[in-house]
Amino acid sequence: MPAPRKYPDELRERAVREVRTTGRPIAHVAKDLGIHKEALRGWVRQAEADIGERDDRLTTAEREELRQLRSENAELRRANEILKAASAFFAAELDRPRTRPTR
Repeated sequence: MPAPRKYPDELRERAVREVRTTGRPIAHVAKDLGIHKEALRGWVRQAEADIGERDDRLTTAEREELRQLRSENAELRRANEILKAASAFFAAELDRPRTRPTR
């Protein structure tokens, strides 16, 4: 589970909107709103990626898809390891010489 966010989503959206609409420097908007300027800079960059203005970052949807695919990949790797171990176990059972019980 991800860590809780330090700033509410409404504040994030408001800060990004203010930077983009007013053209004021990020540092000034951050100071006015009591936000760390590097946090606001990251939010603005992510917003730009989400609307297609930047191609050097993944969009939020792409990040979520990547996270989901990595999780699924890890789960499939674990399942594959379990199946390999089970296969080796049963192969060893089949290779064992059989003895008939004496009467």
